[in-house]
Amino acid sequence: MDVEAFRQSLTHAAPPAHLSPALQALWWDAKGDWQRAHTCVQQQGDVDSAWVHAYLHRKEGDLSNAVYWYRRANKPVFQGALETEWEQITTALLMQHAARLSNA
Repeated sequence: MDVEAFRQSLTHAAPPAHLSPALQALWWDAKGDWQRAHTCVQQQGDVDSAWVHAYLHRKEGDLSNAVYWYRRANKPVFQGALETEWEQITTALLMQHAARLSNA
C-alpha cells in the first residue's frame, strides 16, 4: 500500500485491518478523529507509535508533550507544516509495513 492507496482507503468506515496501531492512528487523524488516533498509539510502546504520538501532540498544540514523544521515537522535533509531517510519517511507516510483508 502506498500513500495514495492509504488516502483512498479513507472513504471506508474503518482502517484496513492489517495496519499497525501507528498507521491506524494516522488513518483516524486523516479522517479528522484526533481522539481516536490518540487512543490507537497511547498505550503502545514501539518507536513508530511514539513518533505518531509526537505528531498528534504537536497538532494538538501541546509542544512540551510532543517533545517528550519525539525523544521516545528518537526523532527530531518537526518544524514544518503538519500536513508535510503527516505525509512523511505515513510514507515511512507504509514503506516499513511493505518491507515486513515482503519478508514474511
